[in-house]
Amino acid sequence: MNGAVAGISKPKTIYQEVGRFILSAGVGFVVDIAAYYVFYHNVFDQRVYHVLGMRLTDDILSLAISFFLGVLVNFLITKFLVFSHSKSSSAKQFFRFIAVAIIGFFANLGMLKLMIHYFNMYPPVARPLAALSLFFASFFVHKLFSFSLSLRHHAASGNSD
Repeated sequence: MNGAVAGISKPKTIYQEVGRFILSAGVGFVVDIAAYYVFYHNVFDQRVYHVLGMRLTDDILSLAISFFLGVLVNFLITKFLVFSHSKSSSAKQFFRFIAVAIIGFFANLGMLKLMIHYFNMYPPVARPLAALSLFFASFFVHKLFSFSLSLRHHAASGNSD
């Protein structure tokens, strides 16, 4: 007799989580890339800006804003669709997710600079390539750290941190 028939729900498998994470990250990715394109082509009309005493180029400002928007969308979908069985508080999840995102931002920034300044790639082409290059590490970091879930089924481990 299968678990669903008996009224017992089976825990999500890692494959279901990865599939849902791909969907979540994909939506966040589309938001990020679309926003990057809009900001790079339609909002920032100067090559260099001075913000809080820093000299920032249009591609970096576009990245900062688009990345934040993508992270926000990704967090909401990931929280409610992918790792909804996490017992950690929403605030704890969000702050951990943001901490990982900050590290991801600088990894993306490094990849973007490398692609634009050393390989002379067009910024709207380099941006999705930078994001995709870091995708797979993101799933495991968010699962283990942001949502405090082991690689085994969370329900079986009884870990509520």
